[in-house]
Amino acid sequence: MRARVDRIYCNMTDLTNKRILLGISGGIAAYKSPDIVRRLRERGFEVRVAMTRAACEFVTPLTFQAVSGKSVHTHLLDASAEAAMGHIELARWADTVLIAPATADYLAKLAHGIADDLLSTLCLATTSPIVVAPAMNRQMWDAEATRENVAVLKARGVTFLGPGDGSQACGEVGPGRMLEPADISALIAARYNCDKLRGLKVMVTAGATREALDPVRFISNQSSGKMGYAVANAAAEAGARVILVSGPTSLEAPLGVDRVCVNSAQEMFAAVMQRVGESQIFIGAAAVSDYAPKEYAEQKLKKSKDRMTIELVKTRDILAEVAAMDHAPFTVGFAAETDDVETYARDKLRKKSLDMIAANLVGVPGSGFGSDENALSVYWSGGAEELELAPKLHLARRLIGIVADRYREKHSAQNS
Repeated sequence: MRARVDRIYCNMTDLTNKRILLGISGGIAAYKSPDIVRRLRERGFEVRVAMTRAACEFVTPLTFQAVSGKSVHTHLLDASAEAAMGHIELARWADTVLIAPATADYLAKLAHGIADDLLSTLCLATTSPIVVAPAMNRQMWDAEATRENVAVLKARGVTFLGPGDGSQACGEVGPGRMLEPADISALIAARYNCDKLRGLKVMVTAGATREALDPVRFISNQSSGKMGYAVANAAAEAGARVILVSGPTSLEAPLGVDRVCVNSAQEMFAAVMQRVGESQIFIGAAAVSDYAPKEYAEQKLKKSKDRMTIELVKTRDILAEVAAMDHAPFTVGFAAETDDVETYARDKLRKKSLDMIAANLVGVPGSGFGSDENALSVYWSGGAEELELAPKLHLARRLIGIVADRYREKHSAQNS
């Protein structure tokens, strides 16, 4: 079970000075914790790790040293720490203390104020927020003692991430599974949100559409949906309520995003027009088919002739029709071009009466369709900004920042 979050955002530069102390207690889920470190660092956090003795039996401190780039703390009286008082030093250093996994034993320690190792002691010594990601057998999670401990900790302001519901190391299925590292890192980023789109509704389209020829064949394009999904993710991080209208893709819906799945351009058009009236911002990142077969064959087309002619007809222009609406949302288009990017992008911006357009050069190795990285040229009336090659989620965060600023500027001008 994936966690859901409705209000999360942080630009990478907003997180570079944020410090996360990751505490590892002794559960089998500790094998996932190095990935938590990696994902937090990707978001810009500085991460240090404190481990219990039991945790070291599951994953070695050397592993965490490698992924964090910092020495790992395991002893209460650490001679290498300031004045040999490691718990005080770490308690003052951390902006947030995250314990993942947090076993039933460790929740009990926290609830009852036991301080018999480094991690439990610094939890008593810190004035920073404490966040826990529980991980235990389903019966342990449902036990009355655990429920009481959870209630005590929540009353003290400790934040719980999960647990999730699913298969467990013991072979049982149920609540108690630690959330996945990607979800934990996203939820931690939520605590530092910048709220650039808080209170707004944003619709994003993503992926390719498929225009069926017969029951087994269709016309489509090479879009993976990764850029559109990253944009939806970044908009949710920025505090928006996000609806993602997606063509077929293997990608999971981002946290906090409501996804509507479609196949054809006509289905995408219908899904958008049914819902977009509630949105303040529309971002058309989908690679919608410009043409669809005029005729659909109810039976599979057989290979009988050397040549076959297929008549195509234009599909509805979703982007243009959204921009032409009465009380249209702030409308952002995407343009994938093989040459002369600025000319074609600005022409599309003008002809479709868009507020902004993000264009990229396709056919370049390492970016664009299917790649995990991209570069964008963003244009609006009287302005432009170049976003250099970067992972698509990082790029999407920067794009959403521009969209938010331009939306506020337009909204302020209309109200002045």
